[in-house]
Amino acid sequence: MKTDYIEIYTDYLISGSGYATATGLSSMMDNAVSHDQITRFLSKNEFTSKDLWLQVKPTVRKIESEDGCLIFDDTIQEKKWTDESNIMCWHFDHTVGKSVRGINMLNALYYSNGVSIPVAFEIIEKFQYSEIDTREVKRKAQISKNELMREMIQTAINNRLKFRFILIDTWFSAKENFEFIVKRNKEFIAALKSNRLFASSIEDKHKGNFKRVDELELSDKQSMRGYLKGYDKEVVIVCRIFTNKDGSMGSLNLVCSDITLDGDTIATIYEKRWKVEEFHKSLKHNVDLAKSPTKTIRTQSNHIFLSVLSFFKLECLKIKHNLNHFALRAKLLLKANQIAYSELQRLKGA
Repeated sequence: MKTDYIEIYTDYLISGSGYATATGLSSMMDNAVSHDQITRFLSKNEFTSKDLWLQVKPTVRKIESEDGCLIFDDTIQEKKWTDESNIMCWHFDHTVGKSVRGINMLNALYYSNGVSIPVAFEIIEKFQYSEIDTREVKRKAQISKNELMREMIQTAINNRLKFRFILIDTWFSAKENFEFIVKRNKEFIAALKSNRLFASSIEDKHKGNFKRVDELELSDKQSMRGYLKGYDKEVVIVCRIFTNKDGSMGSLNLVCSDITLDGDTIATIYEKRWKVEEFHKSLKHNVDLAKSPTKTIRTQSNHIFLSVLSFFKLECLKIKHNLNHFALRAKLLLKANQIAYSELQRLKGA
């Protein structure tokens, strides 16, 4: 019987604790699979988004809906001590306001009927180049995240994935993305930076009477139709007002391409974008995204693919057992501790 290394490795990521190593996997299976076999599996194959889609497609078809959401966001997994490469390098992390050393990946998460399924991912590659004047060696991606996102949207459409809305943050709130999405008969709901300019009527737009979106003085979930500077079509602006953890007040301005929706509906739909944050958190804490000593670009990329696939398997288990990812992991670790405790008692009595 052919060994299903994908099944073995993803089960290992879900059930294991500590670093994910070929030796550790082999030991867990009582050497039924050798660490050399696992190493060859990670080194030989080259898994991509296409492989991920083939794995998740049957489940997607069961839960997809015409009003589904395709959510885009990137995440950085810091890895301070791993050797530098085209994927293991410096990236600016807006969550901490500085550049960090690690792996940056852009994800497309599909959300429908209460289920979150990753349908595509791209690892950001930065290639070395030398400044002409200073000869300083730097790194730069040959394709931007915005371009990658547009490619991923087109792939989702080509795969006949059913969805209506694309949810994005301020990083992707560009004219080119808005036009690309609308031309494909999809709708966008995006967060806006506070300095984006908005005209509340076509007359104000033609006269150049624009105001910053943070000066519109909208109440929570209040909406206003009008025009973003630089984008031709009419849109809806919605303000969200919330309380931060420290008790201070904050606000978030949203823009939606579907002018038939009210502010409450737009705010409710955009709340689903939080699912991608849950995805990133589970990747890092439940399926050992960062806990792999792999060193080459291929083995690192394959481990990332298998971590994403492990998240999908956890999501399937969540549906089956009505437990979230952290509860599922806690249940597995409790069982492991109980077995370890029983074995300790046996050894003490021997």
